[in-house]
Amino acid sequence: MQRIVPNFWFDHNAKEAADFYTSVFKDSKIISESYYPMTAEEGLADFQKDFAGKVLTVDFEISGYRFTVINADTTFKPTPAISFFYTCDTKEEMDELWEKLSDNGKTLMELTKYPFSEYYGWVQDKFGYSWQLILNNPKGEKRPKIMPSLLFTKDKNGKAEEAMKFYTSVFKDSNISKNVNRYPAGTLDQEGMIMFADFTLLGEWLAIMDGGNMHDFTFTPAISLMVLCRDQEEIDYYWGKLSANPEFEQCGWLQDKYGVSWQITPENIEELLKAPGAFKRMMNMKKLDIAKLQAINE
Repeated sequence: MQRIVPNFWFDHNAKEAADFYTSVFKDSKIISESYYPMTAEEGLADFQKDFAGKVLTVDFEISGYRFTVINADTTFKPTPAISFFYTCDTKEEMDELWEKLSDNGKTLMELTKYPFSEYYGWVQDKFGYSWQLILNNPKGEKRPKIMPSLLFTKDKNGKAEEAMKFYTSVFKDSNISKNVNRYPAGTLDQEGMIMFADFTLLGEWLAIMDGGNMHDFTFTPAISLMVLCRDQEEIDYYWGKLSANPEFEQCGWLQDKYGVSWQITPENIEELLKAPGAFKRMMNMKKLDIAKLQAINE
C-alpha cells in the first residue's frame, strides 16, 4: 500500500479537478469520495455551512499512484515548490499531456531538449498545480512513473540536502539514492547545493532540489503529504518527529521545520469518520487520536 499520499487543497472544486486529472492522464481512475456532514450536530462547523453534504475528499489514482483532493476554500494556494515528475515513454505522449495540462495553465519551463533530458517541460495546470514531464531514459536508473518533487527557495534555499537527511532519518524504509547532483563551481549563490537528488520514504520515491533565491514562492499547505499510519504509535512517532509549528497543528495537519505540510493520519481514516460524531471530534483535535475518534459516547 502507498503510505505517503499527496493531498491537494481546492476552492470548492475538488471533484471537478479529480475528474480533470483522471481524464487527462491515461490509466487513471476515481477510487472513492467522502462527504461533509449535513448538520452542526454531526460536526459541521459554521464556516463549513455551504459544504453541508457536499464532497469532502476524492481519492484517485494515476498509473497506480494515489492522490487525494480536498474540497475547501481560498485559504491556501498552490505553488511550484511542490510539483510532480511524470515520466513518459514517448514524445507523442508528452505532447498530448502538455497540450491538456497547459490549457489555461502556465509554462514554467518550455517543453524541449535540455542537457539533463532529451525532452522535458514544466507546466502549471489551470488549477495551479505543477507537473514536470520528462521522457523516459531506458539507460538510466529505474524510477517510478510519478514522483513528488520538493523545491527549496527563499530562506530555505540551500536546505535541500539537510532536509533529505532529516526525512530519511525520521521515516522507516528510507534511502538516499546515488543520484545526487550538485550545482557546479562558479554557479552564482548555488555552488555545491543540490541541483537534483532523489530518495525514498516508506518505500515511496521523492525528488528534492535547491531552487535559488530568485523565486518568489515557497511551500504552502495547498499540497500536503499524507502519511497513512497503521496505529496510534506510528501517529505519535511521526507527529513528534515532524511537527515544528504548534500554531499550524490542526485535524492531523502539521508543518515541519522547512515549511512542508504533512497529514499524519490513520490508514483507515475514511472508515473511522463514518462513526457517529467522529467528524466533530476530529475537528477539535490537533494530533489525531484513534481511540477518541472511535469513542462514540464521548
